[in-house]
Amino acid sequence: MNNPIVSTQKDHPSALDEPDPIIVRVAVHSDVRYAPMIAQEMADSAKARGSGIGHRSVASLCTKIYHGDAVIAVTQSGEWVGFSYIEIWEQGKFVSNSGMIVSPAYRMQGVATLIKKVIFELSRTHYPNANVFSITTGLAIMKLNSKLGFMPVTYSEITSDQAFWDKCKHCVNHDTLLSKGYKNCFCTAMLFDVQEEKASMQS
Repeated sequence: MNNPIVSTQKDHPSALDEPDPIIVRVAVHSDVRYAPMIAQEMADSAKARGSGIGHRSVASLCTKIYHGDAVIAVTQSGEWVGFSYIEIWEQGKFVSNSGMIVSPAYRMQGVATLIKKVIFELSRTHYPNANVFSITTGLAIMKLNSKLGFMPVTYSEITSDQAFWDKCKHCVNHDTLLSKGYKNCFCTAMLFDVQEEKASMQS
């Protein structure tokens, strides 16, 4: 992994009226202290949107942090700013970039873009042979994915692991997913195909 990304944010000055830089990096064990507030913000955000998977347990977020499969954004003074993590499916055939969340106080400042870049790089470093996918209803995430080389795909082109789809039970749109036989829903699936990347590099 490269060094952490540091972004000087301007809307939240310190007590000395100086910028408090935002640092985006791979989460370390001590970052588990942020897990309760991250889990709560995920639930609150999903409720406000009226869609999406709002329930992630504190324990599950801690596990991702301990395994080195999470990216966190914090200010230099230690305030939590944003988070995302990786999940592995079908014995490493697929990985997903999941749980993207930014604290309301720091939205619209480009934090999600920085987190997305680092979590994608982490996915490619830890799981170089895995296809990377993301499902979302958020236009901003779709645009970020597109810039990284993701393409919209049908649900049949991402993981068929039932454990992944079981996570959708917490989504308010789960009944729609069931009625469609897990073939489509309100989320858009996007895929970074490793084989296509290799083929393009060889051509």
